[in-house]
Amino acid sequence: MNILIRTDASMQIGTGHVMRCLTVAHEMRKRGHQTTFAMRNLQGHLAAVVEKQGFHVEMLQYEGDFQFEKDVMEVQQLFLRQDYDICVIDHYRIDEKWEEMIRPFVKKLIVIDDLANRSHDCDILLDPNVVNNYEHRYDHFVPKHCKKLLGPKYLILREEFTKIREKIRPREGVVRNLLIFMGGSDPTGETLKVMKAFESFDGSFHHVDVVVGQANPDKEVVRTYCEKFGFAYHCQIDYLASLMAKADFSIGAGGSTMWERCYVGLPSSSTIVADNQIETTKMAAQLGVVINLGWHEEVTSKAYEKLLYQIIEQKENIQKMSIKGLQLTENPDGPNPWVTPMLEMW
Repeated sequence: MNILIRTDASMQIGTGHVMRCLTVAHEMRKRGHQTTFAMRNLQGHLAAVVEKQGFHVEMLQYEGDFQFEKDVMEVQQLFLRQDYDICVIDHYRIDEKWEEMIRPFVKKLIVIDDLANRSHDCDILLDPNVVNNYEHRYDHFVPKHCKKLLGPKYLILREEFTKIREKIRPREGVVRNLLIFMGGSDPTGETLKVMKAFESFDGSFHHVDVVVGQANPDKEVVRTYCEKFGFAYHCQIDYLASLMAKADFSIGAGGSTMWERCYVGLPSSSTIVADNQIETTKMAAQLGVVINLGWHEEVTSKAYEKLLYQIIEQKENIQKMSIKGLQLTENPDGPNPWVTPMLEMW
């Protein structure tokens, strides 16, 4: 079957939507299906990353902020040129109205969401996040026939994570190896704040990995800091799971990567860098799987310096975080059970 994925990335939007859609595309390709991405030509759009992984990208050419009419018209034109069986939508600006106008052109619609703040006209809705009442929060936002795939059982996991999970054991709590990754675009400059925290930090770690995305506007400054401190610098990588596996603690942001850290038993901090991360990060902290540092504007370099000392001293707490993260994401049905309902729908 032919699948069209409508998603976007930019320095403002971030890279998370595109990266999790790439996981969907890879899973579908393993089963013999063809996937095309439809993305807007925004600064930091990641089209080259998608194409490098072997997927065709249709670039939507209108510029500026999301414009409903232009977006629908351009996507409808794609359907007129090529038959698609399924449309997968991972986009905060798309809702029921957009989907209703696309439905006549496609057999099935799948929505990936984590906000539960708007109605959808879809056949499957996928939201792997853990928040209050996550089992029922979409009940009034989707049609009755929609199959809802909700909660950590349905994490969208790249193969690199599922393979490593099989070998993972809970961390011992001693932090020797540190991983720093604040998201692909890091629009709030958290990585730089952490780098500046090391200027006055008088402790040490055996090894520090710093990861940035291609869309990070500070990536060259971060590289300079890494050279200064002797840290390993990584840009736009496809081996994040391997770095997580060898790390004892990670300084990170909220979002889907927070649950990936839990999946491989990696204790971590989470800084909230977007509104959609507030509820999930608070819930993760309540469950004891992350340290919630709070809203990014209130998290200073001094706060990160304090965290560095904290993780050295809190061996028992870090060990418990690792165990709880593995337990929360344990799935007796195996990794990526969302694939089966998608294929059954077809």
